[in-house]
Amino acid sequence: MARVLTGIQSTGVPHLGNILGAIRPAVRMSGTPGNDAFLFIADMHSFTTMRDPQVLRDNTYAVAASWLASGLDVNAVTFYRQSDVPEVAELTWYLGCLTPYPMLANAHSFKDKSDRLSAVNAGLFYYPVLMAADILLYDAHVVPVGKDQVQHLEITRDIASAFNRAYGDDTFVVPEARVDKEVMTVPGTDGQKMSKSYNNTLIIFLPEKELKKQVMGIVTDSTPLEDPKDPEKDNVFNLFRLLAPDDAVETMRQNYLRGGYGYGHAKKELLQVLMDGFANERALYQELMTDRGELDRQLQVGAAKARAIAEVTLARVRERAGYGARR
Repeated sequence: MARVLTGIQSTGVPHLGNILGAIRPAVRMSGTPGNDAFLFIADMHSFTTMRDPQVLRDNTYAVAASWLASGLDVNAVTFYRQSDVPEVAELTWYLGCLTPYPMLANAHSFKDKSDRLSAVNAGLFYYPVLMAADILLYDAHVVPVGKDQVQHLEITRDIASAFNRAYGDDTFVVPEARVDKEVMTVPGTDGQKMSKSYNNTLIIFLPEKELKKQVMGIVTDSTPLEDPKDPEKDNVFNLFRLLAPDDAVETMRQNYLRGGYGYGHAKKELLQVLMDGFANERALYQELMTDRGELDRQLQVGAAKARAIAEVTLARVRERAGYGARR
């Protein structure tokens, strides 16, 4: 059985791109026979940029509720909050002491901001080491990553290999990256890839009025209502076809090509497919967010399962590095 591990940062309420491109595929993966799935909320990573404790807490609960509302079966996986497993911090220190400075200086997470060093904190610089600890602590065999995270996974592999050479080849499992070339790219409201960084998201868990405002704000061109339109170049259509049945997509396509059909009509149809298609998820999300005690309970069950494995790994690392067992 392969242990598969993936995480998502708690930087806000997950948007449609997160749901379609990451959460739903992870939920499907977790139910695949032969996979021992570890899914976690990377709230410690979020601390590199987030300073409001209430926002951090709210975001963490929102991410947990989003996963559970999307069908995650906590009995079939190990689902936990990163900060509930303090062993990851101790392991980060041991790994960091074997990580060359140039390796971190060349990491995308640092280089992308290295022209503004006054805004770079040590946590951001150390991000790949914490990521390595997230993975190596649980003897993960496979880590699904996007193309932008392949370099960080290679850093994890290099760190694990260096530690194994120094302290024993079987100290850490050296994980493999799984890059899914079919990962869905979800366009944002401006046509770029949907991202919080671009402020172009659709958040399906918002109240209907607020979600409608986001949908109606989708950028379109100025083609008059009566004129034919090119559906392939339109943001509304490209979002609609990710969500709607094939026959509905074809009907909208023909409406565009025929003319007499405005972008406002298309936006109303997109809003309806969002409301209908995510009705169950929206209801369960709201229920979970009003019962944070239940969210805590679910996360603590997962944390106990995660810590049972983390403690074994850390004991092995401590013993081989020359430290005694915990008293």
